[in-house]
Amino acid sequence: MSVPIPDETTQLVLVTSDGWDSTQGRLHTFERVDGGSRWTAAQPAIDVSLGRSGSAWGTGLHPAQADGPQKVEGDGRSPAGAFEIAQAFGYAPTTETGLTYQAMQVSSYCIDVVASPLYNQIVDAREVGEAAVEGSTEPMRLDLHGNGDVRYREGFVIRHNPGNTPRGGSCIFAHLWRKPGEPTAGCTAMAGPHMQHLLAWLRQDARPVFVLLPEAEYQRLRTSWRLPTIEGKAR
Repeated sequence: MSVPIPDETTQLVLVTSDGWDSTQGRLHTFERVDGGSRWTAAQPAIDVSLGRSGSAWGTGLHPAQADGPQKVEGDGRSPAGAFEIAQAFGYAPTTETGLTYQAMQVSSYCIDVVASPLYNQIVDAREVGEAAVEGSTEPMRLDLHGNGDVRYREGFVIRHNPGNTPRGGSCIFAHLWRKPGEPTAGCTAMAGPHMQHLLAWLRQDARPVFVLLPEAEYQRLRTSWRLPTIEGKAR
């Protein structure tokens, strides 16, 4: 089995959950330094929430997996597997992060309309036209469209379904939660201070990767995917 994490990747965000239907997870961060192959813990682990229906195999850096649920648009599941971490985003003009940062505008949308040629892409209605974002339920300024909603105040894009395959699942992010433990529509959510620490740590030049796995899959794939051992788990 091929290893889904590139050799050049030196930062890893690893989320595990109790099972496919779990809406809660635990997020760990690891790094490789001085060209080494061994992962070392970077920050304290934190609690996160997952999709309202749990998780399902997504499309990313990892080989296709036959056993277990498969991610489809609107299923309320967070994609499982290994994915590139793309740009950070938020409401503010800038933020403290080593990732590329995109400030969201009232005209910014992530397109979740399956038939759209812009499916699974963040666009600006001022550039693509209002008709191109019609029907999208993912305005990126939730505070302006949703009565002060904080969820997209800070976050980053998890590059799921990079080929933008229709119905393959769209607009997968790590973002803030409105209240502790509140499940998402398919993203990974956390408290504001934890997101700030995570964004400040992440660097684009580290080619960071996000891995999400139910516990049984983590144990099955840990060695072949060369994943780190989480403290307190069997080696």
